[in-house]
Amino acid sequence: MIKRIIFSGGGSGGHVMPALTLIEELKNKGYEIEYIGGNGIESEIVPGKEIKYHLIHTGKLRRYFSFQNMIDLFKVGLGVIEAFFILLRKSPMNTLVFSTGGFVSVPVVVAAWLTGKKIFIHEQTSRVGLANKIASKFADKIFISFEESFNYFPKNKTVYSGYPVRDSCHSDSIGKVLIDGKEVNNSDRPILFITGGGNGAKLLNEKIKENLAELSQKYLVIHQVGKQFIDEYEKLKSDYYIPVKFVGEEMIDLFKLSSVVLSRAGAGTVSELISLNKRSIFIPLKIAQKNEQYHNAMEAQKKIGSMVVEEEEFSSLKLSTLLDSFLSNKIEIKETKVSDGKKIIIEEVEKLFS
Repeated sequence: MIKRIIFSGGGSGGHVMPALTLIEELKNKGYEIEYIGGNGIESEIVPGKEIKYHLIHTGKLRRYFSFQNMIDLFKVGLGVIEAFFILLRKSPMNTLVFSTGGFVSVPVVVAAWLTGKKIFIHEQTSRVGLANKIASKFADKIFISFEESFNYFPKNKTVYSGYPVRDSCHSDSIGKVLIDGKEVNNSDRPILFITGGGNGAKLLNEKIKENLAELSQKYLVIHQVGKQFIDEYEKLKSDYYIPVKFVGEEMIDLFKLSSVVLSRAGAGTVSELISLNKRSIFIPLKIAQKNEQYHNAMEAQKKIGSMVVEEEEFSSLKLSTLLDSFLSNKIEIKETKVSDGKKIIIEEVEKLFS
């Protein structure tokens, strides 16, 4: 019997990467994988993994009034129809729909429910996104990364799995890391890695630009700037400053090599750094839904002693002073036992198909 899983999730790398982590393992186990997404970052990443990709329309879900809501509501409806006809051809007996969130996943989950499919969802953050809040009404099983999230979902169908981090998070080995064609494994300077997530972060980018002359005297600066900013920052590239629009499979090894990681506090980044016991500096996105990034970052502070700097403070401080303070504050990091999210989720998937 064919065992088929159709994934959906997107809008940011934070929704796509956990799906890809699960997909890699499930493909090795013989599952047939397809993906339904929009024209966001998922459309750039997923097809390159040799996964059948279905493109649908979707609209952004907002908790506030906007005339754009009317247009996007139409797009969501169109997306439901498109997803419905994709899923209608798949048997409910051997098909699971798995959502990792983001507004593109809502039409897919609704269509999956209409066509009688089993639905699993995974919530990455400590607070709940609107898309997954809606999807939870239709889901058969809900996986959460942080125990706090039990407060937002029905407990009878919610499982604390943890975040599905990549296997390399559980290994001390470091592979060859090429950034923009340059191998950085044997850098003659400490590596400062800055990431604002897959889409970049204007606040972090501008702070790096302001302090670049000083930073590139001391560090090898590797900077994930995001697709929309890459042209501007490519002009500043030097032997000790490498801007890239997106860091992919090499991200975990780069975390391991870095002396300092300066980052937003998306759930994936936080979970991976906790798994690596890599104490880091987080600048949570203030406008994130329900201040979710702040709560994610506080998990890292509590578990491994990471530093959390809020946006107002970060905007006014001198970056070299912050980095010096962080590096000089040598605290003992206790080994943190992290739930193996990937293993737990895949065990539940296999139970469904057994």
